[in-house]
Amino acid sequence: MNLKKLIRIFYILTMAGFIFLIYCHLESRWIKTKKINLTSRDIPESFAGKKIVFITDIHHGPFFSIERVQKLVKRINNLKPDYILMGGDYVHREPKYIEPFFNELWKLEPNDGIYAVLGNHDHWEDADLTRQMMLRNGIKICDNKSYWVKINNDSIKIGGVGDLWEDAQELDSTIYDLKTTDFSILISHNPDYLEFIQKDLIDFTLSGHTHGGQMTFFGMWAPMLPSEYGQKYRYGLKQSDDMQSYISSGVGTITPPLRFFCRPEIVLINLQNQIITTKDE
Repeated sequence: MNLKKLIRIFYILTMAGFIFLIYCHLESRWIKTKKINLTSRDIPESFAGKKIVFITDIHHGPFFSIERVQKLVKRINNLKPDYILMGGDYVHREPKYIEPFFNELWKLEPNDGIYAVLGNHDHWEDADLTRQMMLRNGIKICDNKSYWVKINNDSIKIGGVGDLWEDAQELDSTIYDLKTTDFSILISHNPDYLEFIQKDLIDFTLSGHTHGGQMTFFGMWAPMLPSEYGQKYRYGLKQSDDMQSYISSGVGTITPPLRFFCRPEIVLINLQNQIITTKDE
C-alpha cells in the first residue's frame, strides 16, 4: 500500500470520526417527549386524564448549562402537567451548581406539586444542600417517604426510596397503608432496586440512573451501564407480575457529554383506565 492511499484512508477515517462526534454531540441536545398512556383499573376516575411529567438525570454543570435548564423548564411548563416527578442526579461534579439549578426549577408550574428523590450524584455533591434547596422551592422529598394525593374523595399515592448506592431503601413508608385496590407510583433513582421491590402493592415505578446507556450500539445494546444486571434495566417500559416500570434515558449526560442512538427525554404520562402504550415525539 503506497503512501498516497494511506493518506486517503487516514483522511476518510478522520472525517468519519469528526462527523460521528458532531452527531453524538447534537443528539445529546435533541430532547424528545416520551408519551406513556398509563392505564390501570386502580386509577380512580377523578385522576383519569391527569398528566405527570417525569424528568431525571439532568446533570446541570459543565455539560448542561443554566440556559439549557431554563429551556427545559419552559418546555415542561408547555406540557401543562398536573404533577412533576423527578428521579435524581440534578447536578454534576460541583456543589456550586445546586443552588442556581433549583432556583430555576422554582419556575416550574405543575397544577399540583413536585415530587422528587435524590440520586447518587446528589449525595456525592452535597445531599444536605440539595434537600435544603428542594424544600425551599416547594419540592416534596420522596426519599423513603410518601404522600397521598387527593382529588375530591379519590386518592393515589406517590412515594420513593433512597438511592441504592448511597442511602437506605425503606419501602414500608410507602406501602404500610396501601390496599391492593389503591394506585401507587414509586420513584427509585436506580432501577436495580426493582430486583428487591415488593411488587403486589406498587403499580408503577419510575427510574433513571442508566441514561439508557448514553452511547449505544444503534439503541440495542450499551457497552457501559451502571447496573449489576447487564442490559435488563437499561431503558424503557418493563413489566414484572402486576407492576409496570419505566426506566428513562434522562435529560443530561456525564463524561463524555455525547449520546448515540439514545436521545435524552422528558417523559409525559397520561393516567387512564386500561392498557399501557408508549409514543415518541
